[in-house]
Amino acid sequence: MASFSQAEDPVCTQRGDSGNPVLSKDGDFILGGMFSFHSSWEDRMDNYTHKPMPLQCTSLNFRDFQFAQTMLFAIEEINNSTDLLPGISVGYKIYDTCGSVARSVGVTLALANGNEIVSVPPKAPCTRPAHVQAIIGETSSSPSIAVATVIGPFVLPVISHFATCACLSDKTKYPSFLRTIPSDYYQSRALAHLVKHFGWTWVGAIRTNNDYGNNGMATFTETAQQLGICLEYSVSFFRTDPYVKIQKIIEIIKASTSKVIVAFLSHVDLDVLLHEFSYHNLSGYQWVGTESWIFDSQTAKMDIHHILDGAIGLSIPKAHVTGLREFILDVKPLNSSNNELFIEFWETLFSCKFKELKSSADIQRECTGHEDLNGVQNSFTDMSLMPIFNNVYKAVYAVAHALHNILSCNKTCNKNVQLDPFTVLQHIRKIHITTKERDEVYFNENGDPAAKYEIINWQPRENGVVEFVTVGLYDTSLAPEKQLNLQNKALIWARNTKQVPVSVCSEKCPPGTRKVLQKGRPVCCYDCIRCAEGQISNVTDSVTCVRCLPEFWSNERRDSCIKKEAVFLSYEEIMGALLTAASLFGACMTIGVILIFFKYRKSPIVRANNSELSFLLLFSLILCFLCSLTFIGQPSDWSCMLRHVAFGITFVLCISCLLGKTIVVLMAFRATRPGSNVKKWFGQTQQRLCVTAFTLIQVVICIIWLTTFPPFPSKNLLQFKDKIILECALGSAVGFWAVLGYIGLLAILCFIFAFLARKLPDNFNEAKFITFSMLIFCAVWITFIPAYVSSPGKFSVAVEIFAILASSFGLLICIFIPKCYIILLKPEKNTKRNMMGKKVPNSL
Repeated sequence: MASFSQAEDPVCTQRGDSGNPVLSKDGDFILGGMFSFHSSWEDRMDNYTHKPMPLQCTSLNFRDFQFAQTMLFAIEEINNSTDLLPGISVGYKIYDTCGSVARSVGVTLALANGNEIVSVPPKAPCTRPAHVQAIIGETSSSPSIAVATVIGPFVLPVISHFATCACLSDKTKYPSFLRTIPSDYYQSRALAHLVKHFGWTWVGAIRTNNDYGNNGMATFTETAQQLGICLEYSVSFFRTDPYVKIQKIIEIIKASTSKVIVAFLSHVDLDVLLHEFSYHNLSGYQWVGTESWIFDSQTAKMDIHHILDGAIGLSIPKAHVTGLREFILDVKPLNSSNNELFIEFWETLFSCKFKELKSSADIQRECTGHEDLNGVQNSFTDMSLMPIFNNVYKAVYAVAHALHNILSCNKTCNKNVQLDPFTVLQHIRKIHITTKERDEVYFNENGDPAAKYEIINWQPRENGVVEFVTVGLYDTSLAPEKQLNLQNKALIWARNTKQVPVSVCSEKCPPGTRKVLQKGRPVCCYDCIRCAEGQISNVTDSVTCVRCLPEFWSNERRDSCIKKEAVFLSYEEIMGALLTAASLFGACMTIGVILIFFKYRKSPIVRANNSELSFLLLFSLILCFLCSLTFIGQPSDWSCMLRHVAFGITFVLCISCLLGKTIVVLMAFRATRPGSNVKKWFGQTQQRLCVTAFTLIQVVICIIWLTTFPPFPSKNLLQFKDKIILECALGSAVGFWAVLGYIGLLAILCFIFAFLARKLPDNFNEAKFITFSMLIFCAVWITFIPAYVSSPGKFSVAVEIFAILASSFGLLICIFIPKCYIILLKPEKNTKRNMMGKKVPNSL
């Protein structure tokens, strides 16, 4: 950075040429300043055969003029104060970096070492203490990164008022960098939450192609992805890019489907793009901006085609510094410090030329140097950037308070204290002060202040002027759910509408549907698929459908689960009513037969074949008809056990009576043979015992079934998807089939005995009718098994009832109706002679 010259006397001179400060003042302690009084420079062709010429700066930048004057204002206040650094004068050296990173690095070294030629003793090093106590600047992130990188090893404090790149919070890379503006880490996250708040999940993005734009957009993209926001495109731009790059950006925007553009741009880059956007009429887009341009009045004035109307974004909270506006508009300090800069500034401000510089051909009016600024309306007289001016103001006061503490100032200060950059840096980090405007100044462990933003909305007025309306606040010191706070103010959106724009790749999936991503597209692009039957989604944009509980089913809209309809064979429905009527009709019909038989109980046809068994058989048939009623109605513990037990026992009783009758017929004719004693072994007592024994066996089977694993009511959730079948589970399947099998065994025996007795000589051989009735009985129950197994739900119960009724009617009709016919309609045949008549068989 410095070296010995070749002169006779050893001297130290700076390598390179950083130029002289544009504004300077001596003092006990010096503060450095770096501002871009010019925003560009003239191109030059370097052939590397000689030393490059210094940059020729162009395009005067009024904004940084205001920043520099704010620094001077703060220093003047401190020098006039009797409480802060009493008896100490603070000087300054302010350089113009022209917006060049290379020049910023050179200026940094000049401020750190000084650019004076200094004589030193022979063999002495050129190393000296820092020339300034701290540096205020740079304005943007990229130069600040370069400055902080170079000055970091020397731990000379650098305090920026407008460099927001989150990367500068890394203290391992930039140990001496601090700032009075929040890091873009918070701004980027705040922008993502703001976009999410308005439901914009499909957005485009434009960023400045430097550290500010690239790092800020990277943080925004990361946060946006976490919040479910997708970027349709993300393009970079820098003010020096060729026109073809701008054209490509315009084509991308026109081809996009998103209606929201997040612009992480510096105001200079946006101004370049805005001119082209106006030419191509890129209006109707909702812009979301950063603090770099969202409250810049000059950008608003340039937007004559209302491209940015309705823009919303984040800005530094409004601030006020008493006396600063008057000081900025008083340009005499500039005139006394650097006459050349003053002349350029004044000529640009009033579009005039001073007499000594004016040629005869120049038609511009002459400058006097006493023009009135009160009537001038331009970026210099505009105070909309007062929050940034306040950042410069706070940076100067932070250094002043650190020096005040180091010098142990009370009424006087100890000027003999040897200052070193590290001590100054440590004291600046520890300060926590309040300015005269009640603004707190302090730095966290990363050298950043607390992050707080106002949410600004561009609202055009009738006179064409854009008003920056504060519509909310974002405060990172609050709980996460309270950080974003929008006020109840009417917002103006793109195209001067009051309706919040919609910017989504796919419309929200309503309840009852789920999202299915479109192949090869971002996660914000999806199709809405209706939930399958039995599944629901009751929230918007659900990614999955939830299956209903077993006893519930999805409704038609598939947005809620409703309880499944409980289905069972009830008395109220037609089928249940018909079966009930059939059962009662069968019971009444049987009672009628009993009454007939009782009235004619002494007639030969009733007395034939054991009238006692006939009455017992009729009684069991009544029970068979009535037991079918236990199958109808909602199943319960008692009805489930009763229905199968009643069915099993009554049918066994019925068939036992038939079996007894069949045996009586068969044995009666055996007893008529000479020497036969069958009648002694099969009298009425033996018949009663036979019926009782056969029935008791079924009773024992039923008791074993009920005591081990009885039938119980159950809910069949599998038979129908949208219904619950209330049914009686068998409990023990072995018990059920044992009951049914025993009935079948007796029926087969009865059929065999009746078949053997069918041709016995008798005018009214009952065995023939028993045979036919048992054929019907067996046919019904053989067909019952497959029909029962294959019938769904309550229909299986109906099949079982139908089998009971059909077999009961078969027995009643086949056995007793012929007898009733003779009793009532053919009484002449109801005689003992007719009953005992024998038909001569054909010769064998």
